Parts: sequence; C-alpha cells; structure tokens
Amino acid sequence: MIIVDTALKARAEADNPVRVGMIGAGFMGRGIANQIVNSVPGMELVAIFNRSVDGAKRAYTEAGIEDLRQVKTVADLEDSIAQGKYAVTDDAMLICQAEGIDAIIEVTGTVEFGAEVVLEAIAHRKHVILMNAELDGTIGPILKVHADRAGVILTASDGDQPGVQMNLYRFVNSIGLTPLLCGNIKGLQDPYRNPTTQEAFAKRWGQKAHMVTSFADGSKISFEQAIVANATGMSIAQRGMLGYNHKGHVDEMTGKYDVEQLQALGGIVDYVVGAQPGPGIFVFATHDDPKQQHYLNLYKLGEGPLYSFYTPYHLCHFEVPLSVARAVLFQDAVMAPLAGPRVDVVTTAKIDLKAGETLDGIGYYMSYGQCEKADVTQAQDLLPMGLAEGCRLKRDVAKDQVLTYEDVELPEGRLADKLRAEQNTYFASVKQPVAIS
Repeated sequence: MIIVDTALKARAEADNPVRVGMIGAGFMGRGIANQIVNSVPGMELVAIFNRSVDGAKRAYTEAGIEDLRQVKTVADLEDSIAQGKYAVTDDAMLICQAEGIDAIIEVTGTVEFGAEVVLEAIAHRKHVILMNAELDGTIGPILKVHADRAGVILTASDGDQPGVQMNLYRFVNSIGLTPLLCGNIKGLQDPYRNPTTQEAFAKRWGQKAHMVTSFADGSKISFEQAIVANATGMSIAQRGMLGYNHKGHVDEMTGKYDVEQLQALGGIVDYVVGAQPGPGIFVFATHDDPKQQHYLNLYKLGEGPLYSFYTPYHLCHFEVPLSVARAVLFQDAVMAPLAGPRVDVVTTAKIDLKAGETLDGIGYYMSYGQCEKADVTQAQDLLPMGLAEGCRLKRDVAKDQVLTYEDVELPEGRLADKLRAEQNTYFASVKQPVAIS
C-alpha cells in the first residue's frame, strides 16, 4: 500500500490517471465504482458495462457522477475517454477493445460470459482484475496462459479473502517462515441452504439470494480456497477440506494440524467455522531456525512448531483499486495460478436429482461445490462446479453424491467447456510446482 498510494499520487499529479473499465455493476460493482470515483486519486473509472444499462448508470450516480454517455461503438467510447467523460454500455466487448483503457475489473461472477470477456480483454492487451473466483477456480490456469502470451496481468483482487490470504502468505514467506496452511474464517457452513432460506438475509443487505446462498452452502469458499491453492501450490487434506468448528481464536488452532502431514502435502488450504477474528483469514507457518524460533516466542507467537498469523478483516471493494494499480503500475499480480490446477471445485448434489432435469447454477437449489484435488478430479472424471449450470442429467443422482461427466449432457458450444478441455490438455504433461519457499 505504501508503494501503491505513492505511485497513484504521482499519476494524479501528472494528470495521467490509470483508466479502468468495469464489467458488471451489481452490489459489489457499485461499491467499487464509489471507491474509485471518490477515494482513489490517480485512477479513473471511465466506463461501466451492465446487461441493463440502468444498472451501470446507477453505479455512477450512487458515486455522485451524473454526466454520463451511453456508447454503442468503440469509436464512441474512445471519444468519451478522450474528452474525460464517463460511459455506460450494454456491450462489454467495447470496454475490452477500447485502446484508452488500461485494465478491466471483472465483477460478474459468471463463468461462460466471464470467459468471453477475459479472453477479449487479453486479446486487446488489457490487464484483468478478477472478482470472480468461480471463473478463476474453473479455468483460471489456462486463462493465465493466454494472459502470459499477451504480456498482460491476470489477477485476483485485494480485499476479497483469497487475495488477503495471498498477501499474508507472501508476507510470512518474505520474513523467512514456511507457510503450511492458508485458512478462511466463516460464520456459517450448511450445504443445503438455498435461495429460499437465504432470501431474508439477501434482502437485508441488498444482495441477490443465490449469491448469498453460495456463501452459505460452501460453494463460494470452495472456489476461494481452490484459487489460493492454485496460486501457492498447496493442496487439501481431504475432499471438502477439514472445515473445523472452533469458537475461540485461530491462534488456538495450531495444535489441530499434523505438521508432517502438512509438509507432505506441500501445505494445505482450509477453513474454520465460528472462529475469531471473523471474518478474517489466517496463515500457519513453521521456522526451521532455533534462533528465530526463540525470537518468535519472545514476540508472543508461541513455541511452535506452527506459528499463527492472521488478518482480522477483509474489505472487499475498498481494496480492489489497489489490485488495479499493482497490475498496471508494477506488473504485480495479487494472486494468479502458478501453473495447472492443484485443487478443483466439484459438483455435489444438494438434493436427490432426477434424470432429465437441468442443473441450475451456483448458489441455487440443486447442487453445491466442494474442493477436490485436481488429480482426483481428472482420474474420476468429476464435473467441475463452474460448468454444471445448464447440464442435463442422464441418470438419477443421490443427495451428496459428486457428479461426473458421465452423469450429464453438456450444453453445446460453450467457450468455458472448450477452455477447460484446453486446460486439461495443456497441463497434462506439465510438472506441477509445490508451494513457494
């Protein structure tokens, strides 16, 4: 942050702001718009896409911007940017293609549409900041390959729990410890929640019921921890992660884990329900040097062998602009896959499913996501949760059973399926790295 704010201040003083386009103007997108417009000198949000243009307009007006242009062509958007105006559009590809935009923030939470947007942005040499763990956890590794070829940054964002974990992971690693666990703190985990059970909570906070459901049923945290694993080279201890319930502080949990097992796995990602400081994150790490162990004990981190580090909050949209600045100004990704997937999110039946039914989406009524080791996913031909929506069941599937590709017929012509196949082929012979050391 100390480096980023200084660099942004210099861009503001030079009247050369980082120019950003945003794809999606829902609850989180509106927060990002407000943050950039009112709190980030040296950065301008020059264009917003939303399927309903009124949603894009709302994001700007809530941020205090009233003078807007609705654009229909790249030329119109380029002209708007050149004149220092703000643009809204219902065509996401205009934002991906406009030369006057340095980076895009993808905030849709969709997989198929998100894949189309990211590939188009990469093709036009734009850095991409994802607030879309669902996309990242399904085909992030191959999208990273495309970004590398184009010479641009593809990254998850600061503020969301995966990015906060990665920032802490990098800090802990930088001071000479070896991170062995990246953890996420949850308040609730119930795989059978659905939009009906979560409707009241969603209305209270102005969110969509299916999005809130994806938090409650474990799908979201599975995607979040999968992308942390893919960025660190870590794994999981078991399908679904360990997911302890603990009502005390995360510092008290270091004794719950077998250090030798963690080391053998190259570290793991996990979560805990009910712990403090919620809703933060934590990293457990070791140090091999007895001299440094003595200092860590002096500094109140205990006697080891696992030392607990934590961040007591995650501030979501407040920190997203920092991710943009890191990518554009420093070519630094907050978090991106090291190589091929280490952990996938697999589709699990939330209810008894019947042949002939068509699966609904993430956070709905029919399925939830669980973390699984990527090699197991491949060996057992398991259906990725990010590709489940729209699949037609060929046979009955019992509640809590993990679905395979043999259980479903895929919709025809989806880009995400093609990218998933490309990802499988590309990384089939690539040796997977272990955790950063």
